[in-house]
Order: sequence, then C-alpha cells, then structure tokens
Amino acid sequence: MIRRDFLGLMGATLVGSLAQADELKHPDIWVKNEQKATFESVISRLDRVERTIGYAKFNLISFNDVLKIAKSFPRIGAFTPAEIAYIEEIFYTDPVIYGFYGKRTIQHLSDAINEKDVIKIDGTGHYVYRETSQELLLRLMKDIGPTLILTSGVRSVVKQLSLHLEKIKSENGNITMASRSLVPPGFSYHSVGDFDVGKKGWGYQNFTANFARTEEFWNLQKLSYVSTRYTVGNGDGVRFEPWHVKIV
Repeated sequence: MIRRDFLGLMGATLVGSLAQADELKHPDIWVKNEQKATFESVISRLDRVERTIGYAKFNLISFNDVLKIAKSFPRIGAFTPAEIAYIEEIFYTDPVIYGFYGKRTIQHLSDAINEKDVIKIDGTGHYVYRETSQELLLRLMKDIGPTLILTSGVRSVVKQLSLHLEKIKSENGNITMASRSLVPPGFSYHSVGDFDVGKKGWGYQNFTANFARTEEFWNLQKLSYVSTRYTVGNGDGVRFEPWHVKIV
C-alpha cells in the first residue's frame, strides 16, 4: 500500500458531470410502499438491539447473534419472518441497480467477525483489525498528532445494515441516494480492514467534504504510505470520502 491516491477537491466539475450521467442511467429507486412498515420496524428493532448490547459491541455482532438476542429480550422482540426476508433482500440485491459498482466484501449474511482478529481502540468505541490496520492507525496518529482520531473502524454486516437503513431513512426512502454515500451491507471495506479518521472535536463534520479542508487531511496527503478509498470520481459510484483510509 505505497501508492498515494489521495485526491483533493479538484475535479468537482467532473464528478458533477459523472453524477448527472449516472442519474440518467440509474433512475432513483425508493422503498416500496408495501415495505415501508417493515423497513421502519427493522430499523427500530436494530436500534433496540444496539441499546441493549452497547454501541461498541454492536460494531462486531453477527446477524445470527442479533436474531438470538432479539428473541431473548422481550423489550426487543424476535424479528418477524417479513423482517428477516426484507433484510435478506437488502443484503443480496445487486446494488448496481442503485448506481453502486463496488465489490462485495462479505459473501453471506451470516458471516461473523472473529473477535480475536480485532482490537478495541481506547476512547473511541471502535475496533480495528490487528496488525495491518492497527499498525497503520498508530502510525497515522503518531505522524499527524493528537488531533487525529479514529471515527469508525470494523463494521459487521449488522452494523453496516443499520447505518445503511438509517441513511435511506434520512433520504426519505431514496435507496439510490443513500447507496452513494453509505454503501449497502456486504459491500463495506470496513468489514475487511478500512477505517475512518477525523479531526478531534469535529463530530459529524468529519463525515462531510469539509474534512478535506482541515489541517489533518492535508497532513494525511503528505504521507506517502497512506491512501484513501473513495477518491473524487471513483469507479464505485460513491461520494468523495476524504476521511476513509484504504487498507486493501
């Protein structure tokens, strides 16, 4: 991973043109009216699972364990057959129909993260994979300084599913728009090593293009050993993410 492929804000016009062309090729797809109740209930049930087991643990939990926990806690309630079928549809649908061209990183909904392979980063509530990801993060924090923080690390299928559904909800049910800024479950590189960094104290601003204007970002650009996953005009059809560090 020695190739520098960080891109700054140059090329915004090209990105806009590509986005307009892609919109013509892939008309927006929305949550179906008949699925809206199930869509909402899945989000709500996943939220109750997260509040029950805790934010950090939710980053690692498998789908099979989620089903078991939901069934065991009356305040959560077991996932219904309709909810499970909807989750399976979300996971196994080819997101090319939404204009997302990224590679699948997780093959099966039931795939689980081996907790022996990850390490929790103090003060963040997040994990990274041992060795390659851990070593790179520590090196970045040493070279950039204490203002650089880990904002998101390892994400299980369940975590990515929850984030993706919440993004769809924030886009008023527009799956196409959501998929271009928060990738579908099964396609996130967070499941295989990538992680996000940000500026300490910046909160949600770290997940916007504004991060590309920070001193932390420009210092990252100067490092020959670091790359970003979703550059300006990337072929996956994802927005520019200056905070997303590429591992593999």
